[in-house]
Amino acid sequence: MSETTTGLDTTSRLPDPDRAYRALIDAHRGLTDEESAALNTRLVLLLANQIGDETVLEEAIALAKEVAQKPAQGGA
Repeated sequence: MSETTTGLDTTSRLPDPDRAYRALIDAHRGLTDEESAALNTRLVLLLANQIGDETVLEEAIALAKEVAQKPAQGGA
């Protein structure tokens, strides 16, 4: 994905995306479903504050929701 015309940049800016993914997964190890959901909520709020732009945040929410609602790719 690339930058949209309204400000949401979806290009990877992480120098090591796999390391970032592992850090997220590792943060959830040993947590209950409720603790994991609470961690995700706190993380989202911290990152939303870091973004500091409500329009970009709303675009990110819409994109994440759109992707989540698409049927899984591949065959069964």
